[in-house]
Amino acid sequence: MNSKSRFHYGYAILAVGVATVTGALGFARFGYTMILPGMKAGLGLSDAQAGDLAMANMIGYLVLAMACGFLSAHFSPRKIITSFMLLVSASMLITGLAPGFGTAFIGRLLAGMGGGGTNIPVMGLVVGWFAMSRRGLAAGVTVSGSSFGLLITGLAVPLIMKAGGAEGWRYSWFFLSALSLAIALLCGMLLRDTPSEKGLAPVGAAGDPTAPAAAPVSYSLVESWRLVYRSFAVWHLAVIYILFGFSYIIYATFFVRYLNWEAGFSLEKAGGLWSLIGVISIVSGFIWGSVSDRFGRKCGLAIVFFLQCVSYMIFGLWKGMPGHLISSLIFALTAWSIPAIMAAVSGDILGPKLAPAALGFITLFFGIGQALAPFVAGRIADSYGSYTLAFVIAGMASCAGGLLSLLLDGKKLSRAHD
Repeated sequence: MNSKSRFHYGYAILAVGVATVTGALGFARFGYTMILPGMKAGLGLSDAQAGDLAMANMIGYLVLAMACGFLSAHFSPRKIITSFMLLVSASMLITGLAPGFGTAFIGRLLAGMGGGGTNIPVMGLVVGWFAMSRRGLAAGVTVSGSSFGLLITGLAVPLIMKAGGAEGWRYSWFFLSALSLAIALLCGMLLRDTPSEKGLAPVGAAGDPTAPAAAPVSYSLVESWRLVYRSFAVWHLAVIYILFGFSYIIYATFFVRYLNWEAGFSLEKAGGLWSLIGVISIVSGFIWGSVSDRFGRKCGLAIVFFLQCVSYMIFGLWKGMPGHLISSLIFALTAWSIPAIMAAVSGDILGPKLAPAALGFITLFFGIGQALAPFVAGRIADSYGSYTLAFVIAGMASCAGGLLSLLLDGKKLSRAHD
């Protein structure tokens, strides 16, 4: 690369990372939110079964997230990401072809596995391409891929379902599967594992950004595991991440279903609001990742948790359009910020080489929260005929996450391991 060039290949990595998160989470996970009403009717699912399908996705994510986090510290993240992005595409094809609950469950399980095997390595890879002072921002931009997923599904799925009639939900899955396949090909062609492969230093590193980076520190699988699980800061983050996984997934999974069932929204109207969240939330990771870079990770985490608590409580208790809009706006402005900050913190604590391993480890706990929440929320809806209590419980969990964030050791999080 010409030393006078202003373009750093790290920005190409960042762009592909955004596209990858769009497919792995924006389509494979949050696409279910938009497709659920039509899929529920088409397969004759109960609310408990609808929750179980969401739970299957989280279980799959849980199984692969930690494993691929550690594996990407020893093998090529590019190959891991590309392979599991292909699984994401295949899983949505299977879901669209499902004749009943059993096959749909398998499809959603595989989608979760593909998401876990893709999202954790790509977040770790991206933060490795940026210096510590810019990791929060880089991770924040990467998680905006979920926002693009909300935007695309919120606009496209209602049109596809309307045109396809009773089978429209199947065509929606096929559409998202095709887009995910294109993203997988993009990953294989453009991703690179480290800046040194391009003869570069990380973006924002001191000195000449085109100077070759030092060779990354190498760890054995056993040593990387030991460094991660012996870190008290990592365990603290893991507990906080459980509460985020539990709280946000209730809101994200049952948002459209709640508005369509309890608030009298048409699917198009609910989808429009979901898309609006997608548009606004594009800046959420950027804002709060930058806040965490400037004012500290624990400050950023705590503020976001408390704002999301307010959003969930309003959504469940304020039965009217103003409440729905205010809740949506607050959630949109904070939506993907916690995963972004967690990815940055993982790099801060253990360095870029072990960042995927640390992120994978805490995501194991994040996945536990995500797997438990739809199971609980679906049964609350079946028992009480409403999701109100589920949203209130989500708010309480988010408040607890904010309080625990304030107890993080700020000095420990400020130490660089680059």
